[in-house]
Amino acid sequence: MTRLVEAIRRGLINGRLPCARAFAIAAEENIPPRTVGDEATRQSIKISRCQLGLFGYDDLGERRIVKPAAEVSGALKEVISSRLVEGKVPCRVAWEIASEQKLEKIEIAGIIETLGLRISDCQLGCFK
Repeated sequence: MTRLVEAIRRGLINGRLPCARAFAIAAEENIPPRTVGDEATRQSIKISRCQLGLFGYDDLGERRIVKPAAEVSGALKEVISSRLVEGKVPCRVAWEIASEQKLEKIEIAGIIETLGLRISDCQLGCFK
């Protein structure tokens, strides 16, 4: 078993690899997060608890936990709109905007949801 597979297996919770742990493994191993996601897929291990709240919360009785935001400022709407790729917000861009705006990742996902946009290109390869 490779070091990466061992790290993934150590990170499992209820047979799944939480998104945050996948990113921690990538950082520890100094590899792209996508490499961790691809290896998890090869091992038939599902990613859970997306940090944007989009999937993997079955243990809480819901597939996703992101909720639309109550309101979105015009300035933030402009920031998001200016960074769309083919009409969608790539996962990495959502994370970047959250960091720049000092928001939690799940908050930016809710804002994106309110704007009627979709998040694409999971950094772990879970969706395109």
